[in-house]
Amino acid sequence: MIRNAEEKDIEDILDIFNYAILNTTAIYEYKIHTLEDRKQWYKEKMQKGYPLLVFEEDNKVVGYATFGSFRAWPAFKYTIEHSVYVHKDYRNRGIGTKLLRELIKTADEKGYATLVAAIDSLNENSIKIHEKIGFKYSGTVTKAGYKFGKWLDLVFYQLELAGPKNPIEE
Repeated sequence: MIRNAEEKDIEDILDIFNYAILNTTAIYEYKIHTLEDRKQWYKEKMQKGYPLLVFEEDNKVVGYATFGSFRAWPAFKYTIEHSVYVHKDYRNRGIGTKLLRELIKTADEKGYATLVAAIDSLNENSIKIHEKIGFKYSGTVTKAGYKFGKWLDLVFYQLELAGPKNPIEE
């Protein structure tokens, strides 16, 4: 079941996030986050009106998805960057794809024009999912990060959405 996250979900979200930090290159981060870090992150998502969706199975959050601003400058306000993470024991079941599709629907409803994915170049599964849904490759930043003793390349994919009916400059 996909639903909006609640404060009670933060611990499950934290577990998924910290596993990705410690064991994957999906997040270019070295140190795990604390429960307080994730509570503040949750609070900021809610204050800014960004979605935080969770996939619940057997009363446990096994995946989550969200988006936020792509860049801080005002002219980027119609472009967002998303994140989708699935618990290691629940991967390859279509959960990430379902969350991403729901996130796209939400972004479209909110009037965004472009959805950006920043993916580690070796994350073939994520790249395939994004391409299958219609994201287009838009570039690579080589040596974007350094983790696990090696340089990491970051690939960007984007999905064009309908955008606002009357975009404004303010």
